[in-house]
Amino acid sequence: MKNVLYNLGYFLKEAKKIIQLNLLSNIFSFLGTGLILFMLAMVVCGWSIGNRLVEMLQKEAEINAYFQEGTDEQDALKLVETIKNIEGVSDAVLIDEAEAFRRMEEVLGEEAYILDLFEDNPFEAYIEVRIHLDDIDTILEEVKNLDGIDYVRDNREVLDRIQSITEGLKYLGYLIFAAVGITTLVIVSHMIRQGIYNNRDQINTLRLLGAPNSFIGFPFVLVGMLLTLGGGILSAVLIVVLINMGYGQMSGTLPFIPLPPRDELISGLLILIMSTSIILGLAGSLFGLSSIKNTGNNGQ
Repeated sequence: MKNVLYNLGYFLKEAKKIIQLNLLSNIFSFLGTGLILFMLAMVVCGWSIGNRLVEMLQKEAEINAYFQEGTDEQDALKLVETIKNIEGVSDAVLIDEAEAFRRMEEVLGEEAYILDLFEDNPFEAYIEVRIHLDDIDTILEEVKNLDGIDYVRDNREVLDRIQSITEGLKYLGYLIFAAVGITTLVIVSHMIRQGIYNNRDQINTLRLLGAPNSFIGFPFVLVGMLLTLGGGILSAVLIVVLINMGYGQMSGTLPFIPLPPRDELISGLLILIMSTSIILGLAGSLFGLSSIKNTGNNGQ
């Protein structure tokens, strides 16, 4: 470590020369690495938002129980108390026709004028039941079998679809992470090998002077690290801009979507991007350094 710090100026100068020797290729490698890491960050971002949405829906999971026509308010309230005592039910509330109408007005927003076309209130009273999602099958069965209950509506289909989308994003994230790793390793190791080949005469001279492989190879490791770190910084800037724009748009148009805290999401993605870029840059550089031995042998 002491020798590295002592020769750091030399290593940085050599790394600069290696980059300038293949400047255009290195620029494309930097841009390609940045875009690949940006794709990874977008998938992870979508996965985080999807997980957050599913968690919120699970906490707010509910079913609506509709009682038979002609049931008076007293009988409906008795049904509410009976449902509250079912295991897995956290709460049950009677929603009358007027409240059901008001809720639909809130859902429709500016389109609520459509409801004025009805002469009478088209909505029925029902019992809103908050449940623990893990007990949904048992609860549905018990509520359906209660005397006075006509039918039960649940949102399981919507929740299952969201869960399947989240699972799909998770697997897509794994695939993209693998693709990012392989592609970055190939790009960095190729650039290192090309730099070693272009500097083979200087490498052979250093070998004749007795320089160890660690001393010869360290500038090339710096190049690989700089390429991936630069790509990581580029992807980090892009994802931060995208998240800020997306949160600004969604807070105004889709305020009901439970987004994760912006700062928490950004900090997590930045840690992921930068740590991934460092690990891949180091691994790709070390992999590419294996050609130094062949260069030395060719020079003998």
